[in-house]
Amino acid sequence: MTFLIAQLKRTIPFAKPTLIGALCLLVALAAPRARAAGLGDNAACHALQAKYPMFKGKTLVDALNPHTPGYEALDPNDPSHYIGFDIDLAEALGECLGFKLTYKPVTFAALLTTLQSGQADIVISDIYATSERAKAADFITYSKVFDGVLVVKDNPKHITGINQSLCGDTAAENTGFVEVPLVQNLEPICKSAGKPAPSLQLYDNNADCIQAILAGRADTYINDVNTVDQAVKAYPDKLSKAVAVTLPYSIGIAVPKTKREFRDAILAALVEVQKAGVETALLKKWALDAGSMEEPKILTQ
Repeated sequence: MTFLIAQLKRTIPFAKPTLIGALCLLVALAAPRARAAGLGDNAACHALQAKYPMFKGKTLVDALNPHTPGYEALDPNDPSHYIGFDIDLAEALGECLGFKLTYKPVTFAALLTTLQSGQADIVISDIYATSERAKAADFITYSKVFDGVLVVKDNPKHITGINQSLCGDTAAENTGFVEVPLVQNLEPICKSAGKPAPSLQLYDNNADCIQAILAGRADTYINDVNTVDQAVKAYPDKLSKAVAVTLPYSIGIAVPKTKREFRDAILAALVEVQKAGVETALLKKWALDAGSMEEPKILTQ
């Protein structure tokens, strides 16, 4: 954009700054976002567009909570755009089925209610697919879940997971996260061991949870291991990962329960995205664990 402004100033040297800004904005709006998936000439995707022609040429709304670096976050070089694995995956699915996307940022707890209310068509935002959440939306899963335990550097409280090591400590968690009831369920276990129950601080996004540890308000944050690794990378002198734990969930794409044809189309497109090696390439691009990818399946209630 800086280069563009310089070129415009040379071309129309007497133009007012407001005119140059308007011209730059028009150019930016007219330029489509690059799609790096390379699915435009994929024969299987062309077949899916023929099978599901009602989605081709549409612009769909993807609800997300853009506070998970590596998955979805504001582009630091262009705050009008979002970047991350989930953004690229959404664009790849759109390229395969022929639709485009706009993004609607909401709190994590509002992701599924935004979908249910019709304000969004799809949710691709590092959301764990659980039986309880499947009552509100259908899920197409695509990745295994491994949680990391984020702690203060060198783990002075010796926290080792969602177990008795948390008794008497404070966990920062996102409102609506599956880890919240898991921590709450420790209360009788801690009490039977003669220890105080853990306490919870609830926040709307990952960034606030991480800041709670940095500020000394919380002792741990338990969430997707890649998110934890990103936090340690950002604050190597202040934070550590105590351990990684496996949870019995998958990460999934949420779609309205009333739109089964759309659900089936997304499932079929996701299969082709994986076959083409796109998901593996995106995991590598965003420094995520390639071993977390799993064969897509539907979770519904």
